Amino acid sequence: MFHSFVEDASDSLRHHCGVVGISSDQEIDIPELLFYGLFSLQHRGQESAGLAYHRQGRIKSYRSVGMVTSALSHYLTDEHPCRVGIGHVRYSTQGANKLANAQPIVVSCSKGEIALAHNGNISNSRELQKKLVDEGSIFQSTSDTELLLHLIARSRQPTFREALIECLGLIEGAYCFLLVHDEKLYAVRDPHGFRPLVVGVREGQVLVASETCALDMFQARDIREVAPGEMLTVQGTRIGSEMLPLPKPARRAHCIFELIYFARPDSTVYARSVHMARKRMGEMLARSDEVKADIVIAVPDSGNSAALGYSAASGTPLEQGLTRNHYMGRTFIQPTVAMRESGVRMKLHPIREAIFGKRVIVVDDSLVRGTTARQIVRLLREAGAREVHLRLSSPPIRYPCFYGIDIPTREELISNRLDPAGIAREIDADSVRFLSLDLLRECVTGPENYCHACFSGTYPVPVREAR
Repeated sequence: MFHSFVEDASDSLRHHCGVVGISSDQEIDIPELLFYGLFSLQHRGQESAGLAYHRQGRIKSYRSVGMVTSALSHYLTDEHPCRVGIGHVRYSTQGANKLANAQPIVVSCSKGEIALAHNGNISNSRELQKKLVDEGSIFQSTSDTELLLHLIARSRQPTFREALIECLGLIEGAYCFLLVHDEKLYAVRDPHGFRPLVVGVREGQVLVASETCALDMFQARDIREVAPGEMLTVQGTRIGSEMLPLPKPARRAHCIFELIYFARPDSTVYARSVHMARKRMGEMLARSDEVKADIVIAVPDSGNSAALGYSAASGTPLEQGLTRNHYMGRTFIQPTVAMRESGVRMKLHPIREAIFGKRVIVVDDSLVRGTTARQIVRLLREAGAREVHLRLSSPPIRYPCFYGIDIPTREELISNRLDPAGIAREIDADSVRFLSLDLLRECVTGPENYCHACFSGTYPVPVREAR
């Protein structure tokens, strides 16, 4: 990305975005379908939403700050018949959450009109941007997505397809791109396969999305992953597939946090049920834990599946000890400490009768700064918990991500400053335990094909900028 990290008051990890693309062999209301697909992916980005579609010889688009229901609901009232379109939901991980950074981005250039939506992070973006700016390019946003469009526009290749392939050879990092050009849908996934991308079909339509939950909503069939390094060219329902002529990476690098936290539990990611993977993580966490407790509770909703696994493996009863207000979204961001603490109380509330006098194991997916965990421990103690033991179904996060996850600077990560005993003292828990990286690797098939740089500091693609 182009700008330095801007601290966010939220203590949750945040994903860049989610994408949906639809191609039809006849004119249908593509924007309406995109609305429903994006709504299914709302968990991947809640700050802006947009769509672009090819109609009457032109690409039309609309983007707005806000969630899908508020940003795009007007597309449910009028029909917009067309054959192809793409949609995007986004978090602003770099710079302000402003409309200029919302996607899809639409441009008109030497290759014609192009619409582009991106999920990921181009790790050599600063180097490419500097070269383009030195040569006269003017950037309208702080998003690295714009880079690909500048590169395509400046390419001397005679066709859009050839220009796209040439420019993909210049970028590094994590990317899933959806593009619309000349009434065709293009879907591209980086050779490492950092981010998930799936394709499926239904009568008269081809659908592409970040997660299977979006395709399941359409009752799509023949769902498969877009292979790492694969480019699909879709016109109507005709699907062309080719492997990009890019250097073959030493290994796959699927983001393991998709299974830990980001993906919806009803999705299948990297050919693995997200719910079952998280349940397995909870089981492995329990097997390495000697603390005895009366109940296991989850931090809803991110800890639900792991808490089920922990309870099953430990024999400790699973109880609903915290309720969540689902009308507040996945994060609640306020500028002051007092307001943030009020936000946690508005979002999570303990069930006193379930907790009072109990030794409680509370399961969550990860620990970032520790501010939310401290407030959850306080809520449980106020509700009468006798002991509070925090269990995380991931290893300690010690390093930033450069492949599409918004992780704070190393100085802000609590696991960089403190060991588990020190964290327990800081958040006032009786104990804190993490799932080890070795046990996490046992929870997936082919662990060598996963990226765990945020835990280990081992980056599968060279990082050219540091935090």
